[in-house]
Amino acid sequence: MTENQHGEEEPFVHESVVLDGDVTIGNGTKIWHFSKLLGPLTIGQNCSFGQNVVIERNVKIGNNVKIQNNVSVYSGVILEDDVFCGPSMVFTNVGTPRSAYPRRGQYLETRVCRGASIGANATVVCGNTLGQYCLIGAGAVVTKDVPAYGLVYGNPARLKGWACFCGERLAFGIHDGQESCTCEECGRTYDRIGLNVTERAS
Repeated sequence: MTENQHGEEEPFVHESVVLDGDVTIGNGTKIWHFSKLLGPLTIGQNCSFGQNVVIERNVKIGNNVKIQNNVSVYSGVILEDDVFCGPSMVFTNVGTPRSAYPRRGQYLETRVCRGASIGANATVVCGNTLGQYCLIGAGAVVTKDVPAYGLVYGNPARLKGWACFCGERLAFGIHDGQESCTCEECGRTYDRIGLNVTERAS
């Protein structure tokens, strides 16, 4: 990697990557073998895309986003800062696809909020929002919104618990009520009221 005149690490794009259209890549971002990026597209700083990643036009990608091998991010998807997409996970962008009745430009928005992690081989059905720092289990099929810090898995994915900023499981229930807990791993403290989990200010 080389640095620009401001001392910032310039982006690295492997020679096998295809750039089609107006693609802006932030400093420190690395894009590996056999990926394809379709503009107009802006990718944030310090991202990492594994091999065989496809990013379609008008996708929004923040800073420090990690996309593992064999992931396609379709138009209508928004990835906020610090999102992790595991190997071979799948996004969709049309709710009722038909080959003989194309719905170009009718894509449903799927927002993956800051710090969310999506496990390997999971499928995220379009039109849903994954709350900040939620954790989607490997192989899950997400068919509805996921609350912030929610831990979901299964087919269809259901709320099974709560995850800390650091990824460890929080000692919270998933039913009505009010409670607090502190993460044993990193020491952060959270409050829960029903399905609303918030981190307590330090």
